Amino acid sequence: MPKISVIVPNYNHARFLRRRIDTILAQTFQDFELILLDDCSTDDSRPILREYASDPRVRLEFNEVNSGSTFKQWNKGVRLAQAEYVWIAESDDYADERLLERLVPVLGSEPKAAFAYCRSRSVSADDRLNGFIDPIPPFQDQDRWTADYCADGHAECLNYMVRCNTVPNASAVVFRKAIYERVGGADESLRLCGDWKLWAAMALTGKIMYHAEPLNYYRFHDATVRRGTSQVGVDVTEGFRVSCWILDQATRPESLIESTCDPQADFWVPAVMSARVSLSTKLAIIQHVWEGDPHPIRNAVRPLLRTLRLKFLRHWRDVR
Repeated sequence: MPKISVIVPNYNHARFLRRRIDTILAQTFQDFELILLDDCSTDDSRPILREYASDPRVRLEFNEVNSGSTFKQWNKGVRLAQAEYVWIAESDDYADERLLERLVPVLGSEPKAAFAYCRSRSVSADDRLNGFIDPIPPFQDQDRWTADYCADGHAECLNYMVRCNTVPNASAVVFRKAIYERVGGADESLRLCGDWKLWAAMALTGKIMYHAEPLNYYRFHDATVRRGTSQVGVDVTEGFRVSCWILDQATRPESLIESTCDPQADFWVPAVMSARVSLSTKLAIIQHVWEGDPHPIRNAVRPLLRTLRLKFLRHWRDVR
């Protein structure tokens, strides 16, 4: 049985696949299986994937019908995984050859840790490096992502994850399969923020580990899911849902609620004012802010909703 299952979920990333797969097969830590998924790509992905079929570490799994969901593919891959640990290596990213050598021992050093992740570098479609990918909300400790740490998952959610997804890229994460399954896997109803909710849910089961060495290369290009969905405001409404879900799971002091509200309102108002966002999405944002969702949100979250409404009105006034 391998120590780690590496899952590559692919859809139309033929131009990046060879580098992705080659940097997995070249890992200095070699105790892994590699599961290559394809979600009915319309480019040359499948012929490229088949080039690796003769490697005994490789398994090919091709969908006959497009799933339409990144997170359905994640869940499928984890179901197929045989190992204790899992690495979801996105098909357009690539890795330093020491990523597994560094992260597997980090995760193994703390039995209560749900996952370990490393710092990521930004890389363009034509392989130009563009600095680091670190969380961007107005945290007071911006240097936090420059040093290794082990954090209590509940505290991490209260202080950081409730404001934004502090794990920018799945390709930087090695996690325990058992914890992924315990929390129900990725939420397939979410198009963009399923990873954010997943990392928070897993963090709440114990601890998380961070390795500051930049061993992951997170690629940005025109065909990414994030770029496409952000143009229609999905990130705004889903971000609100995930923030409220985290608050519901890990209730935070009211004194800290306002610091969560400001960045949320800063996202919503430009979306509502933008000519590129559909009317239906704008109405959905306003409805979320004004009414909230009483079903998954306990009374402890109601003060957040009240504060957000006031801040939304303030921001609306300021931009008019």
